[in-house]
Amino acid sequence: MSRALILGGTGAIGRATASRLLEAGWDVHVTGRDSRHVPVEIVDRGGIFITADREDPVALAAVMGTGADLLVDCLCYTASHATALLELARDATATVMISSKAVYADDSGNHTNATIAPHFAGPIVETQATVEARDVDYRTRDGYPACKVAAERVLLDSALPVTVIRPSKIHGVGAAPPREWVFVKRVLDRRSTAFFANRGVSVDHTTAALNLAALIEVIAARPGSRILNCGDPTAPSTLEISRVIREYFGHVWREVLLEGDTELGHYLWEAPTPLVLDMNAARELGYTAVGTYEETVTAEVEWLLSLATRGDDGFELPGVDGPLVDYAAEDRFLARR
Repeated sequence: MSRALILGGTGAIGRATASRLLEAGWDVHVTGRDSRHVPVEIVDRGGIFITADREDPVALAAVMGTGADLLVDCLCYTASHATALLELARDATATVMISSKAVYADDSGNHTNATIAPHFAGPIVETQATVEARDVDYRTRDGYPACKVAAERVLLDSALPVTVIRPSKIHGVGAAPPREWVFVKRVLDRRSTAFFANRGVSVDHTTAALNLAALIEVIAARPGSRILNCGDPTAPSTLEISRVIREYFGHVWREVLLEGDTELGHYLWEAPTPLVLDMNAARELGYTAVGTYEETVTAEVEWLLSLATRGDDGFELPGVDGPLVDYAAEDRFLARR
C-alpha cells in the first residue's frame, strides 16, 4: 500500500487530498497540532492523525519514519521551513510544496499583495517573474510572497523530486478564510439586495481544493522537480460567484452594480485586471480537473450551511475576523435612492 504524509493536513487542501488518496487505496497520515481539528470523515475512512508541530524537526522526523511515497507540505512558508522539509523529502518518492499565486510579479514588480495592484497581459504562466526572495516576516502582506519564493528556491535547487504548486483563491471544506461565506450569509440573512463595486466584473482565479488534490495525485504518479499552477477550469467574476451561491439556495436578490471603486460592494476576489493562471503545464502532465467552480464549490457551501445551522449561535469560521459586510451602510445607501 502506498503511503502519503500530509503536513498541516487539517485544512481545505489536506482534507481534500487525504480523502482522494484514501479513496484510491492509499495509507494516509495527516499531521497537525490539535487533534480536535482533524476532519471526522478522514478518520472514518481510515486516515491516521498524528500530533506534530510543523516547527518541530524531531517530531516531523519521527512521523516520517522510514519514508513515504508522497509527502505534501501545506505549511511551508519560509526558507527555513523548506530546509526542514528537505530532510524529509530525501526519504520521499515525490514531494509537493503548496505555494501561492501571490509570488507572481508584473513588469513593474507589483504583486497581488502589494499596495499597487499588478497588471498581467494575459494568463500567468509558471515562468512569469516573481517577487524578490527575502527572509522576513511571512505573516505580513509583502513578506508572505517574498518568503514563499525563498522557500521555493531552496526546494527547487535541491535536485530532489519536489513539485511546487501555485494555487489562487482556494475554496473547499475547511477553507480559511471561507470567502464564499459572504454570500452564504447574505442568503441566510434574507437580504434582498447585493452590492458590487466595479459592476462585479473583477476576476481573481479560483482554485478548488478538490482540483488541487487531483493534481497532487498526478504528481505522486509522476515525481519531478517543477512548478505548476493550479486554478479551476474557468475563472468566474465576483458577480458570477455570487450568482452561483445565490442560485444554489434558490434565493433572489436585486443586484446593485456600482460604477468604479465605491465604498460598497467589495469582496475578496477583486482585481483591476483579470488574474488568471495558465493551466497548460498541469494538463500536459496528465492532470484533469474534478470540476468547474460551479461544480466544486457546493461542497464548501454545504459545509458552511451545516456550521451556521447546527444550533450554536456563536459558531466560528476559520480565518474570519469580524463582519464581512456592512449592512447598515447598504441600508443607508438604499434609503437615499
